[in-house]
Parts: sequence; C-alpha cells; structure tokens
Amino acid sequence: MKPVRRFLWYLVLCLFCLSACGEGPSSSGGGGESAPPGEPAFGDLLIEGSIGDASNLIPLLSTDSTSHGISTLVFNGLVKYDKDLNMTGDLAESWDVSKDGLEITFHLRKNVRWHDGEPFTSADVLYTYRVTVDPSTPTAYSGDFMAVKKAEAPDPYTFRASYDKPFAPALASWGTAILPRHLLEGKDITKSSLARHPVGTGPFRFREWVTGEKIVLDCNPDYFEGRPYLDGYILRIIPDLSTMFLELRAEGIDWMNLTPLQYRRQTDNALFRKKYRKYRYPAFAYTYLGYNLKSPLFRDRRVRQAISHAVNKEEIIEGVLLGLGQEATGPFKPGSWAYNPRVKRYPFDPARSKALLAEAGWRDTDGDGIVDRDGKPFAFEIITNQGHEVRAKCAEIIQRRLSDVGIAVKIRVIEWAAFINDFINKGRFDATLLGWTITLEPDPYDVWHSSKTKPGELNFISYVNPEVDELLEKGRETFNQEERKRCYDRFQEILAEDQPYTFLFIPDALPIISGRVRGIDPAPAGIGYNFIRWYVPAGEQRYVLKP
Repeated sequence: MKPVRRFLWYLVLCLFCLSACGEGPSSSGGGGESAPPGEPAFGDLLIEGSIGDASNLIPLLSTDSTSHGISTLVFNGLVKYDKDLNMTGDLAESWDVSKDGLEITFHLRKNVRWHDGEPFTSADVLYTYRVTVDPSTPTAYSGDFMAVKKAEAPDPYTFRASYDKPFAPALASWGTAILPRHLLEGKDITKSSLARHPVGTGPFRFREWVTGEKIVLDCNPDYFEGRPYLDGYILRIIPDLSTMFLELRAEGIDWMNLTPLQYRRQTDNALFRKKYRKYRYPAFAYTYLGYNLKSPLFRDRRVRQAISHAVNKEEIIEGVLLGLGQEATGPFKPGSWAYNPRVKRYPFDPARSKALLAEAGWRDTDGDGIVDRDGKPFAFEIITNQGHEVRAKCAEIIQRRLSDVGIAVKIRVIEWAAFINDFINKGRFDATLLGWTITLEPDPYDVWHSSKTKPGELNFISYVNPEVDELLEKGRETFNQEERKRCYDRFQEILAEDQPYTFLFIPDALPIISGRVRGIDPAPAGIGYNFIRWYVPAGEQRYVLKP
C-alpha cells in the first residue's frame, strides 16, 4: 500500500528503489543480466505496467504507491539517498546542522525552476511546511513537521528548521516533496487542479492522465541535474497481472514487477532471456494480514494470536512465492540495525490456535465446524486489492487454514482506487491483506502511533497501545542509535505479543525490464536511483512522444 515526509518517498521505493541488488544471471535465479552498453542517446520512451491507478498527484494528499511513483519523477525534496544509501542533496546543495542537532540550515540550489517556468525558492519550502502542519490539510504526513519548532526562510536560497528537542528523523524528513507556493498558497489544496495536473521541479513533467488507462510524463529539458536521456515515461494501468504479462510478452510494456511464477517459470526461456533483463533482491517491504481493531471479533489479542498460529507462513512462502521471500516477524527488515530477531514467534500450530480461541470464549457448541460465542459464529471477510495474484493466493491459503480451526472466512477483491478510498481510508473492513514498504529511516510513528488513526491516516487498523506510543516518541527524540535500538526492540516485542497484524513475509523484488534499456546499475539503493541516466541506444529506439 506505499506512500511528503520520508515515509512518502519510501512508499515509492516499491516502484523505483527497493534496497539491495541481485547477484548472478537471471537464468540462475539471481540479479540482472548484463547487456551491451551501446552509446548513450537521447530519445525513446519507457512504458511501465501498473495494476493500480493513481489517486491524487499532490503527494501530500495521497498514500498509495502509484501516486507516489509518479510524484517521485515530478517533484523533488531537499535531500535524497544516493546509490549507497547515504544522504545527499536534492533541491538543497548542502546543509549545516548545529552542534546540538536542533537546527538545520539548508542552502538551496539557485538554478531550479518549476515546470511552468517560475523560479524555485525557499518560499516554496516554507509553504510546504506550513500547509503540511495546517490542521485543515487532510494528510497522513504531518507528524515529522509537527516536531519543527520554527521554520524560516531568511533569504530566497536559505531555509532553516529549528527543533526544541532532538528529533532523529529530522534530516530525512526533508526528503518530502516540495510544493509550488505560487500555485497553491491561499487556496484550498484539496480542490487544486494540481491533483490531476501536478507542477513540480523534477526530471519529468506531467503531460496526460487518462483515468484507468495511462499517465504520461515527458522529460524536463531544463532539469537541474541534466536532461533525462528518455524523452518520456508512460505508466499503463493494467489491473490484471496475467494480462500485463501478455502485454510484456508482446512488447506492449517495457517494465513490470513479476509474480514468483512468472519469474521462476514463465520467463525462464530463450525469448525472455534475449529481450529482457530480470532482477531479484530482497524488498524493503512486507506483506501482512491486518485486523480492524474496532471490530469486536479482534479486540482480544488471544484471537489474533490464534489466527497467527493457524496460518502456515512456510506454506505461503514455498507455495505462493516459490521460495522467493522470507518470513516476516515485524515491521523491520532482517539485517537492518533496528530489527529485533528475538521476538515471540508464531509457528504453524492448529492445536495451539484452537486452545487460544477456546480461552477467548470461541468454541464449536453446535457441531457445525465453526466456533461460536454467545450464539454467533466466528466469520469475517478479508479484503485485498484487485490484480495482485500473490495476495489473492495468500488469502485463499489463509481461508483454508482458518477453516481448519473453525473460523469462516470470505474473500473480497476490490479495484485499487475503491479499495483505498472507500474501504481502507474509511475503516470499512474486518481484515485486510496488504503490504508496506519498510523505510530506510526506521521511524514507524505514522503507521503505529495512536494519534495516526484518523480517516485517511496510516494507522487505519486503529491500533492503540500507550507503551508503544511512548516508545515511538522516545525513539525519534534521540540521536543515540543504541537508545533508539532499545526503544524499537521493545516496540517489536509488544507488537509480537499483541499481533495487530499477522506478519506474513518479506518478498523478493522481481522487476523485469526491456533489454534495450541501458544504464541500469544495481546498487544498495536498488535500480531506480539513477532513472534519469537510463537510455536506449539510437539504433534500438522504438517510440516517439507525439507533440
């Protein structure tokens, strides 16, 4: 489901910059195959397939990965991560941090213009800050900026943010997309035409959005880091992955994320090895079954623990992912500094699941195979988004395993925009099968803090735990990594006990890209960090963007 502040553009990493690169040739199940470099040349288009349409192209107002994938190409932040995951400048050339860490002064680039020709200045940064913290702005990303004590723009190319106490995510938070003050100030941002026709400073300019069909961008010839080699980028909306794969095979798209079956079997042939390059690396993401904790069915954590024991994660990883993933035990990636490997685990144990259900008062009193309490059977609905084959198969396995312990489950698959806007954002669900991108800056405040449960925010399961709130607040109020580690270790222990999600797996990212595209250089930041340097040699160019 990534995704303004650091979380926003990490949500986008599922499209452009998932961490870690592959190894070895794709025919043996590793990373990307090499291709003759050719000579860099300007021209051609890259066409990517997406199962979901965008919802809002003002990144402050959207939470879905499609919207943020487009926004990443249209907008910039003050800072970003380089190929080796080091912080570097974006709209800011440099910055100074005070000795006590409570003040950051950004020195902005002087050669940047908005896509409509207006100059970018510190006034745009100040406006972005102010509209983000405005209580009338319906955004999920105000948390980091609320920590700012004072924001000021002393001159057109200097911006300063001051804090009254240490705030660990401070620098990374300014990776938020900066918005154009001259087009938005004094207006209701929720009614702005920029939602469907964004104006940014990024390497690509918005051109066209045909709802449910495509979003078209063309290159920004005046981009401050240099004109992208590609003339344009098209995102084609294809809600069914099987149909998308047929389009890939017919060369109707250049880029998609493969399912495990497509990666292991359907692309393991001479045709695909000749025309495409495959990549595989552990995603900074996890998939989970999340419970609406306002529902009486899920308020008792013994019930949630019972469901976790009833689900066979190994069965899902081997049967659905074909081994292309690993078990998730919480919201952090194994191997990262914040990950706690010593949390409580929930091995597949139907007997333990039934015992926990009985402790919570759920027993099969009428012999129909479904446990009940106070005369009501335990039955609920899992919703997930249309076009995601892996999630659909996971839901079917979960449905079968829960039936074995006496829980009746229905599965409902919903078109992406309706899924987000009408169900998730409004809390109209029993349980949902979804995924989050894991941020490089491990501050999970926006997803787990009890203050983030309002409609449209990211704690949409309504998880409330005072100790978790305190830990998340402490974890972001110190620069000492050991202290943060202690906070996040305990946070993961509590989540493991409470099981507000059944954490399922961390998938491998499996992108495939046309072999005519060169310049892709896998790195710790993934494959998309240098997208403006991707190119197609002149003799292999295929498309021209019509005037």
